[in-house]
Amino acid sequence: MDFLGASTRTLLDNAAENGDLADAPAPPISAAGRHVVVIGGGDTGNDCIGTAVRQGAASVANFELLPEPPRTRAPDNPWPQFPRIFRVDYGHEEAIARWGADPRTFCVSAKRFVADETGTRVAGIETVRVEWTRDAETQRWAMREVPGSEKLYKADLVLLAMGFVGPERNVAADLGVPMPDDSARVPTADGAYCTAAHGVYAAGDCRRGQSLVVWAISEGRQAAREIDQELRRRDRPEAASSLPIEGGVVPRAVEASVIA
Repeated sequence: MDFLGASTRTLLDNAAENGDLADAPAPPISAAGRHVVVIGGGDTGNDCIGTAVRQGAASVANFELLPEPPRTRAPDNPWPQFPRIFRVDYGHEEAIARWGADPRTFCVSAKRFVADETGTRVAGIETVRVEWTRDAETQRWAMREVPGSEKLYKADLVLLAMGFVGPERNVAADLGVPMPDDSARVPTADGAYCTAAHGVYAAGDCRRGQSLVVWAISEGRQAAREIDQELRRRDRPEAASSLPIEGGVVPRAVEASVIA
């Protein structure tokens, strides 16, 4: 986010000052002329790829730990579920147009950063291929490294775009919130944000799984409303929160007084 945010601020500041996005100065973190490695996929990884291409990177490689998605729906991903299929986004398209190949490499894990001769800057990344197998009994996926698949990539700018895999279980345990072993989410009541532990609420990625920041904002607001309503009803069982509901506001009467 440091890379993307700085790039956007530089462009917008230049536009505000000069009325144009063109000829903007280099951002604090620039990919120009660098061999860029983006670790992680998803929307953030795609944005990093596209931004690095536009800034004039010498090369861009993208590592994804998971296998390459299928071109069509898998049997365990039927409609109306969101299709987990291979997609080419704008960042991938721009890299393909620039270098003639998709920058993504799937089933690869970064093992170690390699420093330059000064020992102060990154010069490369050691990687290893991985493969995923599914346990027939538990249906859980397990990852293992492929022996002899180690490879060194040249890199003098590394961007971390790794996704959210789940909340820290020790935090939930300390708060007394039970989490099933096969779940990466904090369980809450249906249609609510309260957990099984009194006074503990969950919202955003830890409740719904990896998602967009707009969902985190929305759920954070709804959780706040639920907490506000719970506090109000301690003294008045019929009380309702005046905080906004999802997609709107709750109107409330305002008593007006006239000062003569």
